[in-house]
Amino acid sequence: MIKPYLSVVAVLLIVLNALLLIPATSAYTVPIALLGLLLALSVLILSFRAGPKATSPSIAAPAPAPATLPPPVTTTNQAETEIVAFFALLQDKGRLMDFLMEDLTAFDDARVGAAARVVHQGCGEVLKEYFKITPVSEAEEGSQVVVPADYAADQYRMIGKLGGNPPFTGKLVHKGWKTEYVKLPRSNKTDRLPAIAPAEVEIG
Repeated sequence: MIKPYLSVVAVLLIVLNALLLIPATSAYTVPIALLGLLLALSVLILSFRAGPKATSPSIAAPAPAPATLPPPVTTTNQAETEIVAFFALLQDKGRLMDFLMEDLTAFDDARVGAAARVVHQGCGEVLKEYFKITPVSEAEEGSQVVVPADYAADQYRMIGKLGGNPPFTGKLVHKGWKTEYVKLPRSNKTDRLPAIAPAEVEIG
């Protein structure tokens, strides 16, 4: 790109050279020539100062190093680890994961029933060993029961036409279940969740 001052200096130099060709200015030849020389030197100096610095084509600027993203950090808490450990117990005793994750559409009812019997027996053993599970209501299902005024909201669910204030009288549709205590094995916090069931590989 041509700088604006270069155009002005070029015009001045043309004017000075034209003056040297006019006989009437022959007495001023030396000053005019000196002025032209000064202008040319000024252009030369300015071109060195304002010009871009040359860079060696053989030396390229080093490319920035690619950013390395750290791997995602997966953290677990004790509750999540113990939930997985509980599923591991159900899988170990009752093959619950095998039963739930299997596509049963291709199996006949007899085969599904046989598998369900194994799941029922094994998972029942886990519940009896690690939980104390009792009915919320001791009454027989289908009988009339009275729900007291101070009933726990998590232990009773009212269905049908509900009106007024407790105590409520109605038919027991389902006796419910509650847990008196839990004695599952405690697990410490780990960097990842444990496996529910390890992959089994037969060697040889």
